[in-house]
Amino acid sequence: MMQVATVDDLAEVIRSAQGPLRIQGGGTRPVGNPVVGSPLQVGLRGITLYEPGALTLVAQAGTPLAEIDAVLADHAQHLPFEPMDHRALMGTGGEPTLGGMVAANASGPRRLRAGACRDSLIGVQFVDGTGTAIRNGGRVMKNVTGYDLARLMAGSHGTLGVLTEVAFKLLPRPEKVTTLILPGLDAPTAVAAMAAALRTPFEVTGAGWAGGNVMLRIEGFATSVADRAERLAAALARFGRAELAAADPWPALRDVTGFAGREGDVWRLSVAPTDAAQVAGRIEGEVILDWGGGLIWALVPPGTDLRGQLGSIRGHATLVRAAPETRAALGAFHPEPQPVAAIAAGLRARFDPRGILNPGLMA
Repeated sequence: MMQVATVDDLAEVIRSAQGPLRIQGGGTRPVGNPVVGSPLQVGLRGITLYEPGALTLVAQAGTPLAEIDAVLADHAQHLPFEPMDHRALMGTGGEPTLGGMVAANASGPRRLRAGACRDSLIGVQFVDGTGTAIRNGGRVMKNVTGYDLARLMAGSHGTLGVLTEVAFKLLPRPEKVTTLILPGLDAPTAVAAMAAALRTPFEVTGAGWAGGNVMLRIEGFATSVADRAERLAAALARFGRAELAAADPWPALRDVTGFAGREGDVWRLSVAPTDAAQVAGRIEGEVILDWGGGLIWALVPPGTDLRGQLGSIRGHATLVRAAPETRAALGAFHPEPQPVAAIAAGLRARFDPRGILNPGLMA
């Protein structure tokens, strides 16, 4: 494993590369098609700017996420998109890093209200496939390239460039968090209950279903949370008696720990919430619903291809966990429509003309 600790060193390694490079952050998120290449890890660490009053953070891409969380907690702030930790689900070690988080656009149940990782990202610095260092966005930088590179880099899995620094807008941590549980609901009833909750004015920040239980999160100022939770429970009385969660269920839902350590492939499907019950009913396996049903996690027998089970329903399916031969055979990512594929190919040709950064990972 080659590790670089400066932007100049990274640029030189990429410029002089004679073959493909397998880009790795903390090694916790091996999502995508298998990549053959020389492993390269970014070792740039540390916070370069933190202004709590301006709700702004800039840090190097190799900084562990736990380090960021600890600093933000001291100021009652957080990254609002609640990034997923893949380690339990994927059976990996290491430390999640900011760069890996951005490259995967790792986001959690609060996406309902706060958006995804890319929606909080205000700037990036990276080295492209030619070995050129590029900065885009941030507090004072203007977009001079014609691209919104912060959004492009989020979810690009290292195929457009190797991140070296990222900048985020932050939000205050909620003073109080309460979760209501509606137990014993099947998938269609659960989707109906979550849809009803999200139509209320009570600002639900998480809506999920696992093990037959619907989970609904309300957060904010303590007095407001108590009142909204009581009124939400009353509004959903037709679905059963709501209970207060005794423990915080959201890390387990966010990280899909219910599928950790269990045999089978894990898929992530994104569909319209109104289609969630129908899609879940077609899956021969175990299902968890997140984001009000728009995100479906499925544990299925090894080698199962769930894409055909979408039928005419619009959406996409990503193979998150499977044996390398299964990922190679099925492809980890959903095939892109031709116009989208053409745009993606054009971007890769622009930023990685030699095709050496994680080649084939998103094919």
